Amino acid sequence: MRPAHVAGVRTLSPHFRLVELEGEALENVAWTAGDKIQVAMGSGLSARTYTPMSWDAGNGRTRLLAFAHGDGPGSRWASGLRAGNACQFFGPRRSFDLADLGAPIVLFGDETSFGLAAALRDSLQAGGTLHVFEATDVAESRLVLDSIGLGQARLIARSADDTHLATAESELLRLAANGAQFVLTGKAPSIQRVGRTLKAAGVASSRIRAKAYWAPGKTGLD
Repeated sequence: MRPAHVAGVRTLSPHFRLVELEGEALENVAWTAGDKIQVAMGSGLSARTYTPMSWDAGNGRTRLLAFAHGDGPGSRWASGLRAGNACQFFGPRRSFDLADLGAPIVLFGDETSFGLAAALRDSLQAGGTLHVFEATDVAESRLVLDSIGLGQARLIARSADDTHLATAESELLRLAANGAQFVLTGKAPSIQRVGRTLKAAGVASSRIRAKAYWAPGKTGLD
């Protein structure tokens, strides 16, 4: 673990906080969009994984978008953060390789994918990325996306039986016909279903990158 401190916290909505970490351990670090860090949750042994939105290696700063939902360690950590708080982290480390992606790129995900979306927007020279997100609270997610410059994203309201994924699949299949490459992130069952649909439609595996950030009933997905 390496030390850092919280340089600033901005509440974007009831469940989202924009967090800036600062410290010498963040300086002169090689980072690319999609890389992850793991932040210790208080004094315990548990850690949660975040995808930085940006990394300023010259000044030793990184920005995270923390999504506080439920009552787990990650939510309690994000909700209780204050400027000046100390923290410990691992990383950055490769999560998945997005460096060779070419336009058009479609990012599918959910609230846990917003940070990656911001990182890709700022780092890829691919003529832009299209975003399709499933979200529990569309109004709140729209507010947050507008705040971080992703206001053009397509938001689809979650349904309890996942029937909303048919809408997402239709949108992705339409974009697949234009030769899009796909980055699938967020909820594991959603990624699995969407990935199967794309492959069944003839989208080559080489055009699909996937990384689950969480799964129902499980904690600490890396």
